[in-house]
Amino acid sequence: MTAPQPRPGILDVAPYVGGESKIAGFDRVMKLASNESAIGPSPRAVEAYRAAGATMHIYPDGHATELRQALGARHGLDPARIVCGAGSDELLQFLCRAYAGPGDEVLHTRHAFSIYPIVAQAVGAVAVAADEVDLTANVDALLAKVTPRTRILFLANPNNPTGTYIPADELKRLRAGLREDILLVVDSAYAEYVGANDYSAGVELVNAGANTVMTRTFSKIYGMGGMRLGWCYCPPAIADVLNRVRGPFNVSSAALVAGKAALDDTAYVALARQHNDYWRPWLAAELAKIGVATTPSVANFVLARFDKPGRDAAAANAFLKSRGIIVRAMGSYHLPDCLRITVGTGEENRAVVEALADFMAQAKSIR
Repeated sequence: MTAPQPRPGILDVAPYVGGESKIAGFDRVMKLASNESAIGPSPRAVEAYRAAGATMHIYPDGHATELRQALGARHGLDPARIVCGAGSDELLQFLCRAYAGPGDEVLHTRHAFSIYPIVAQAVGAVAVAADEVDLTANVDALLAKVTPRTRILFLANPNNPTGTYIPADELKRLRAGLREDILLVVDSAYAEYVGANDYSAGVELVNAGANTVMTRTFSKIYGMGGMRLGWCYCPPAIADVLNRVRGPFNVSSAALVAGKAALDDTAYVALARQHNDYWRPWLAAELAKIGVATTPSVANFVLARFDKPGRDAAAANAFLKSRGIIVRAMGSYHLPDCLRITVGTGEENRAVVEALADFMAQAKSIR
């Protein structure tokens, strides 16, 4: 007798590994590993979440009607073209399940969000990586990797873990250079943090045709990572397909009401953005002073490089853990000499800079 066997290729998928949250010997840690909001969720969202507990025995609105209407009103979009999911990750899975399969190729950039190759391989497709230039997506490199088997292109803009982005005109050029039957998925999880005038989250490309989807999340600036809530804006035909493949009640009642409350609290979102606008450049500048270079970022994290003998990323990561500070090692993103550091509270940002200053000084004296 043999046990049931998974479909060929499933066991080749490398499971996603999230950021650490605990360090042995520490009751309290400073977690700067998962790009979570430094100020947490809106108090209105927390209140809505608690109130939802009284009706947890009732199924949620499977169409997420009120939330989609609120998203449409906030962003000037047609609610009928919005689909909600348990995090934007779930929507990426749905898109791969619906538009790619065995023998197909799913394209992404070299240092892109690691969920892209996972969802591609899970449906039997081949994940193909295009090189970046200065840790930034490059339109020509992406287009050069397109083959007759390409079905989907995932582009995180801004990108995680680099924090870089391509401007709106380059995004438009990318879409124009792709075949019409290739689905372009613009993952705009960090869009709310970007203040650059030349940035676009991708709405105009969705409106311009039938082959582009924009995904968004409540996990970042809205501080709701634990609720698992995301959404996408897509052409009507793609929205119809996603509504056929998703579960009938894929978003919980608590997530729906908390998400709407968070969306309505525009003052709190502005506060989160203001916090990041101050502390991200502060963090990068302070790290530069102690000899730690960072990649220019428009998101709520910085990518720090440790590439000198005795001062490599593994040693820096271990030193930070000895101080009770958790950041994200980047080996799985093909950046073994880097650490990704989330912008935290003022206390956390000062603590990580102080710890790394000590690390750099210690490593220098040993050398």
